[in-house]
Amino acid sequence: MKKHSARVAPLSACNSPVLTLTKVEGEDRTRENVVGSIDAQSASAAGAESASGRRRLHCCIRVTAVQVQKALWGVAMVMCVCSSWAGSTQLAKLTFKQFDAPFTLTWFATSWNCLFFPVYYIGHLCKSPERQTPRQRLRECCRFFGDEGLTPKVFFTKVAPFGLLWILTNYLYLQALRKINTTDVSALFCCNKAFVFLLSWIVLRDRFMGVRIVAAILAIAGIVMMTYADGFHSHSVIGITLVVASASMSALYKVLFKMVLGSAKFGEAALFLSIVGSANFVFISFVPVILYFTHVEYISSPADIPWTYLCGVAALLFAFNILVNFGIAITYPTLISLGIVLSVPVNAMVDLYTCDINFNTVRLIAVFIICLGFLMLLLPEDWDQCIIRLTTKLRKRDDPAEADGETGANAGLNWRGRGRTSLSTYAR
Repeated sequence: MKKHSARVAPLSACNSPVLTLTKVEGEDRTRENVVGSIDAQSASAAGAESASGRRRLHCCIRVTAVQVQKALWGVAMVMCVCSSWAGSTQLAKLTFKQFDAPFTLTWFATSWNCLFFPVYYIGHLCKSPERQTPRQRLRECCRFFGDEGLTPKVFFTKVAPFGLLWILTNYLYLQALRKINTTDVSALFCCNKAFVFLLSWIVLRDRFMGVRIVAAILAIAGIVMMTYADGFHSHSVIGITLVVASASMSALYKVLFKMVLGSAKFGEAALFLSIVGSANFVFISFVPVILYFTHVEYISSPADIPWTYLCGVAALLFAFNILVNFGIAITYPTLISLGIVLSVPVNAMVDLYTCDINFNTVRLIAVFIICLGFLMLLLPEDWDQCIIRLTTKLRKRDDPAEADGETGANAGLNWRGRGRTSLSTYAR
């Protein structure tokens, strides 16, 4: 019995530590495997998060670069629109000192519209991957007028009226320049934006916006104050009436174009303007001849015609129309409209140094009110919702900061009660 007990004791004494050690090693290996898998999962999750973060960063950088490029193009576009519009106005004023023929100048400048489609086609060849022949591109753009294309019926019903409105707009504008200064003319012409809204609201049943009604009221108030600035003299009243009529014709042109023809692509708009210029050259050329022989717009010798001024006015108006119609391809339409209203202070500075103009308080307030109404009309239709969203985002940005502060304070309090847990966690 003693020998048997002596043999069993060492076995039990030897086996129990081995079993214990075996269990401990297995638990450690299991823990190591679990920790390794957790570390691998956390590493893969961190890698995925870093990859997604890099993608977001690249997307943000790309979007930001596109927006910055578009904004820079917008600044250049604002300067070009402002300089072309103000330059054509000032140069037309100088032209009338040597060649007092507003209709001839209108006819000459409108004839330059024939170049719209050739300029567009050159851009099409440079940018479009699918290059078409001029005939193919012309046929494709003619679909804008209907399935049958540009027929005589379509021309006399859908093109000729807009050509007349185009000529009336420019002719009345140039006639107004003969009566009043360029600052008043450019400021009053900005009222066409208010007239477009009123006609669109009445004819096209566009959305009613209170801010645009206020802008239209400001435009009308500016017209009245501008008339009052010169004391309701017949000379200034006629000039103001002419430029307001020009703005009305421009608004009627835009609203009727949207109602009859709808929206046009770049090629379709270029073709339409080229047709207007060609029709002006073919069908209206007899009017300057009649005005010449009736001595209404007479000049003693063709050599006395200031061709430099005439070509300068026509080229600047052509450049202005190109920028206004095709500038939205590279920048925001609001910036293009901003260039028009910025021509008012430019003309004011030129008038201040080149002619005798009385910038009294009433005239300055009238110009400011008209420009303010023009800027209010540039607000988008959902401008109130955009402001609400912006304020909501700003509040959400502030709330997480406060929540993080509260979480940090609570974490500091809980750290003292759970110090061991935190330390054990960090130990792993």
